[in-house]
Amino acid sequence: MGRRSFLVATGWVATAAIATLIGLGAIRLVGESLTGTPGGVRSEAEIERALAAPEPAPSSTASARPGTTGTASAGPGTTSPAPSASSGARRGFATDGGTAVAECGPGGVRLVSWAPAQGYRVRDVDRGPDDDVEVTFQGATREYELKVRCIGSEPVAVADD
Repeated sequence: MGRRSFLVATGWVATAAIATLIGLGAIRLVGESLTGTPGGVRSEAEIERALAAPEPAPSSTASARPGTTGTASAGPGTTSPAPSASSGARRGFATDGGTAVAECGPGGVRLVSWAPAQGYRVRDVDRGPDDDVEVTFQGATREYELKVRCIGSEPVAVADD
């Protein structure tokens, strides 16, 4: 009976090893679509370059240089897709609390879109069109207010009055 038990144990170990190898092979074949990021993982520098590069359009826009706002300073702006024919320059702005896109037009500046960062919510929005527009992002411990005006025909982040 000792020989039979040895053969059963050896067979069980061999079967378990083969099943494990087959499982690992299947995960390797399908794994990238299950566990990986489609298109790969991008570095912070690659993301900044992609956000800063203007999308192809008939007209071009300059990059934003927002100043400080409210209770926190605005981060560097990014150029956004080209505006429609009836509107002025469109520009994106970022704070630690969230991002917003504004454009200048005949009625003044208006917020086109805004999105809070993870852990923040939009507390207040004045979307315009008006002389200035603002959005406030509220976090658990901090608040960021982004205020934008048109200088010439370009949206620019300004300090809150």
